[in-house]
Amino acid sequence: MYLRLLAFVFFFQFTFAQRTLTGTVYAEKTPLGGAAVIIKGTNKGTITDATGMFSLSLSKIKNPKVMISYLGYKNFIQKIKQKDKDLGNIHLFPNDELEEVVVSGTLKPVSKLKSAVPVEVYSKRFFQSNPTPSIFEALEIVNGIRPQLNCNVCNTGDIHINGQEGSYTMILIDGLPIVSGLSTVYGLSGIPQSLIERVEIVKGPASTLYGSEAIGGVINLITKIPENAAKLSFDSFISSWGESTTDLGYKYKLGKEAKGLLGINYVNYANPIDNNEDGFTDLTLQDRISVFNKIDVGKRFSLASRFVYEDRWGGETNWNKSFRGGNEVYGESIYTSRVELFGQYTINDAASFQFSFNDHNQNSVYGITHFKADQTIGFGQFIWNKKITKHDLLFGAAFRYSYYDDNTTATFNDLFGINQVEKISLPGVFIQDEIKLSQQQTMLVGLRYDYNSLHGSILTPRLNYKVSNKDLSSTLRLSVGSGYRVAQVFTEDHAALTGSREVIFVNDLDPEQSWNANLNYVYKLYLSQGHILEFDASLFRTNFSNKIIPDYDTNPNQIIYDNLEGKAFNQGASINFNGVFLNGLRINLGLTYIDAFIHSEGTKSRPYLTERFQGVWKVEQKFREANLRIDLTGTLTGPLKLPLLGELDPRDQFSPTFSIINLQLTKVWQNSYELYGGVKNLLNFKPASNSIARAFDPFDKGVNFDSSGIVQPSVENPYALSFDPSYVYASNQGINLFLGFRFNLNLSSLQKI
Repeated sequence: MYLRLLAFVFFFQFTFAQRTLTGTVYAEKTPLGGAAVIIKGTNKGTITDATGMFSLSLSKIKNPKVMISYLGYKNFIQKIKQKDKDLGNIHLFPNDELEEVVVSGTLKPVSKLKSAVPVEVYSKRFFQSNPTPSIFEALEIVNGIRPQLNCNVCNTGDIHINGQEGSYTMILIDGLPIVSGLSTVYGLSGIPQSLIERVEIVKGPASTLYGSEAIGGVINLITKIPENAAKLSFDSFISSWGESTTDLGYKYKLGKEAKGLLGINYVNYANPIDNNEDGFTDLTLQDRISVFNKIDVGKRFSLASRFVYEDRWGGETNWNKSFRGGNEVYGESIYTSRVELFGQYTINDAASFQFSFNDHNQNSVYGITHFKADQTIGFGQFIWNKKITKHDLLFGAAFRYSYYDDNTTATFNDLFGINQVEKISLPGVFIQDEIKLSQQQTMLVGLRYDYNSLHGSILTPRLNYKVSNKDLSSTLRLSVGSGYRVAQVFTEDHAALTGSREVIFVNDLDPEQSWNANLNYVYKLYLSQGHILEFDASLFRTNFSNKIIPDYDTNPNQIIYDNLEGKAFNQGASINFNGVFLNGLRINLGLTYIDAFIHSEGTKSRPYLTERFQGVWKVEQKFREANLRIDLTGTLTGPLKLPLLGELDPRDQFSPTFSIINLQLTKVWQNSYELYGGVKNLLNFKPASNSIARAFDPFDKGVNFDSSGIVQPSVENPYALSFDPSYVYASNQGINLFLGFRFNLNLSSLQKI
């Protein structure tokens, strides 16, 4: 009897352990081969055969959920009961939104795959693989994007896209031009990362839609919709250098329809470190607070605001505020206060109105050089969108007003000997027509007209063409367009004020103009094992006219700004590989080659601080059963041309090829709590210790100048150097450990606590 009972129990357990699930997958009444069948939360899965059939083992899995997916169709998810053995015929339905919905390419929501303009999308999870104090630093793991430091002391910087300077990159928040001018080097600091839903990037000219400053591309920070945000979010980490960063987000209600999202970001670093022993801080000290608030009233009205205050300084390690602006101990101290207001009102299904306002105040000293500046920008834009047969029309009318005043030569009228505030009115209109040529082909044409109150009329056209195969696994995009930029040197390049170089303007600077062409090809491959591979390759070229070039060579003690009489070009190629595998492995690899050069007076030269090539990688491995995740991220930067102080300068003309590698381990609980930690700059790369010329004599007390201001060599100064912190290509921060904790709690989870 006992033997029979044991045999029965063994047989039952064996049968249960070996039970399998079968079914047949159809799409539009046709058997669908190659569909992925996965048990959610595991790495177990299979692929349907040519007849659409599958057989999947469910051994030892409690309450399994099966997900069936195929490109172009909505996922099928079903909880499997113990009695289920055959799901029968399963029908998948077409998905009109195959991937992320993007807005940056055409100013209207559209599926990423269907967009005529190539748009790259990066989620908040992508950036969590490399936690940073600001979005500025986080973008370093995006292919073709490089945060460039412009000063060894104050550590300000800008974002380069495909080798083009940061002044050619427009930074948007929720599609609005919030970050520009004075805030170019600070605008990506202090935005609470916990409130960012995704980042959209358009590489290439976008002046037709966004006007000036969009020659090189657009970076659009999309904030969370309050309704979809977690009730409470928290993210904080500290580093072995003494840095601390905290992000806090809170969702609340106002009445029946209004929902709000409050975010606070606080960054503090107050530990002067001088590992390279040059007497200067290796990393700028910062104390920054940012408060963000966004309110949505129904689906028609949205209003957001942000306040930022930052106190940052770098310099000799014994500097304190009592030395501010003096010539005893060198320091660069920057006080920044900033207020932003922006929103949108949806009039109806076809029309909307967008607006923004920002006021930026800066009080800085660079040694004994004082820089005070105020900038106010107001912006309003009306957009009308209507589909008529095969035409998707978009019309816009915009107006931008900017007020700028500082204490430099930028606003000083030499003729009258007075300070002259710069006030610019910029009305503009634009029209765009997206034409559906066929089921697989789309053409987009656009034209913008702006009238700059200082520089007159400006036209910027664009043309985009897209062709895809039927299943959208292969897409080719061609983009051609022009751009323009009105330069404000001091507002965009504070590094020009550091050191002992004098800033010279030879003439009034004319607006820059450019023509750009971009060819992009995307191919997605769905393997029989359920793995997904994506290849993304681009060719690009930009021709500049009237390009504004900083001249470091004519006089080593000056930076001479003038419009280039010759031609400037920027061309290259990039390739990205993305792989998603059933075993929890995700791989992102990217490589960009850049050939930038300047033709002037019969000579060809490379521009400063433009890399020859750049590589990025991100490797993620999930261990689902242990709720662990390992992230390996890194960058590879090719040689950059650096500004020297004359022929005797012993420093290298080009930076070395260098790599920054970061490693992170994350433990997850209940899908809400995460403990993470790791190491940054694993290889401990640091620039040469002599990057700051004559760091021991920052006020040039031991430098001999001739009557024309040229440094003369001497026994004490054989290389004819003066103090100069502009020779910079990477952070001086070496290897760095970090530890952090984050959580996201919804209302339901809060009630259970």
